[in-house]
Amino acid sequence: MVGSIHEATATKTKQFPLFTPDSCFTDDTVMMVAVAEVLLDSGDYTRAFHRYFHAYPDVGYGQQFKLWCELRRTKPYNSWGNGSAMRVGPIGLAFDRLEDVLAEAERSARVTHDHPEGIRGAKATAAAVFLARRQSTEKSAIAKYVEAEFGYDLSVPLKRVRRAFLFDVSCVGTVPWAIRAFLEADGYEGAIRNAISLGGDADTLACIAGAVAGAYYGVPADIATEAMGRLDDRLRKVVARFTERFGGEV
Repeated sequence: MVGSIHEATATKTKQFPLFTPDSCFTDDTVMMVAVAEVLLDSGDYTRAFHRYFHAYPDVGYGQQFKLWCELRRTKPYNSWGNGSAMRVGPIGLAFDRLEDVLAEAERSARVTHDHPEGIRGAKATAAAVFLARRQSTEKSAIAKYVEAEFGYDLSVPLKRVRRAFLFDVSCVGTVPWAIRAFLEADGYEGAIRNAISLGGDADTLACIAGAVAGAYYGVPADIATEAMGRLDDRLRKVVARFTERFGGEV
């Protein structure tokens, strides 16, 4: 939501209001809630994504995913885009073992994003969320694991790339920077601001950074209340059910 109004503005600063009258949920929100519902009800990802798309058809989906949903296709389309990573956050909260998180993240990705990069991005994000929710895990340990397991370089400071950073919808061009935004932050809000300040795919960068930061720091009550108030009843009820069962914030 915070990133929604920065999507096409190439924002290069951390100084902006978190919410404005135009801030709204996007495709990232809708698909993350769809994943949460699948986890709650042991559902089917393909059917859930189709159902949520048709309920919310105009919230900013990528063209390939939009066509896949419109035609109710059931085979993946070899995507390497960041859509597999933006929606995977709830998986990192719903399982007690890392191997289960990784397996479920891959399952959620494969229905659309069966390209190796699409799968890698989903697994890296879900793993980071899982590790972040364990209070004893240091940020350095999260970074070390993601770098070793998935081959992402998380060592480059955001200030070195911010000026030249461009809009990029790939997993490889999104996931490492979103995690870096979390690593440089001193709290949940800081991670969101870091991610958006890159001036790229703002809602997705913030969605991924926020998923990891939310697991690590928790979501501040004022931000959670504001965001929940901007959901409709259908989305809000799923978030409430998920939070009650698994803890954390979707």
